[in-house]
This record gives sequence, structure tokens and C-alpha cells, in this order.
Amino acid sequence: MPRNKKPKQDSGPAGASQRQLRVGELIRHAMAEMLSRGEVHDPVIENHMITIPEVRMTADLKLATIYVMPLGGKDVKEVIASLNNNKRYLRGEIAHRINLKFAPDIRFRADERFDEAERIEKLLRTPQVRRDVESVPDESDDNPGGN
Repeated sequence: MPRNKKPKQDSGPAGASQRQLRVGELIRHAMAEMLSRGEVHDPVIENHMITIPEVRMTADLKLATIYVMPLGGKDVKEVIASLNNNKRYLRGEIAHRINLKFAPDIRFRADERFDEAERIEKLLRTPQVRRDVESVPDESDDNPGGN
């Protein structure tokens, strides 16, 4: 009788174990070091400054999702495609640099947090939101005695 298995999911920072966070951070540092030293010989990667803001690990530490963002947010698809083309080399280098029983599979995703933050910032600057925020009374006005 087959057992129901949960699909592999990345644990976000809030739900991640201490070990997942530590391994993710080790992989992030290893990747950043390889990219900053120019150890990946690919013209697309060599011509971009790439930031690795986060690495999320699955609970079993067998899959690492590496979030990347080229400086200025330009050519994201090309950079991710180049990283995927060099995935085998990168996984091997990560395995050499980090002492784990098994080298995790890696996948690359665009880090969209900057875009989301910009979208929220634009929303907060709209006249409707500014009007609503300015019309909210200050809590200190409700309780002049301070009790």
C-alpha cells in the first residue's frame, strides 16, 4: 500500500530548522565566493555582478533553491539559464567546499523580493492610500491621561 508523501517544498525562513538555515547559509557563501572570484567560466556570468540573497533548503537537505539577482535586475533569464547550464560544475564545487553527507541538488530562481518591495512602495505613495493613512487618528490622542 503506497504511503502518502508530501511534495518537496522549500521551507521559508520562518519554518526552517536551524540546520536548514545553516546549510543554506553555507551554500550561499560558497556560491557568492565562486561568483565573486570568477570561477565559473561562462560569458554571461562573467559579465554580470550576481547577488545571492538567499538559499532555501528542503527539510531533508537534498534540494537547495538558490535565489539570484543580477545587479540592476537586468538579464535575469539569461543569468539563470547560464547558471543552470553550469549546474553540474556548481554542485560539484559546493560539495567540495561544504562538508555534507550528500551534495544537494540545486535549482536557481529569480529573487523577486526587490520587485515586490518596489510595488508595495508605489502603492503606499498613491493618493488613496496617503489619504487613508493621514486620516487615521493617532492613538495618543485617544488617551490624553496616558493610562
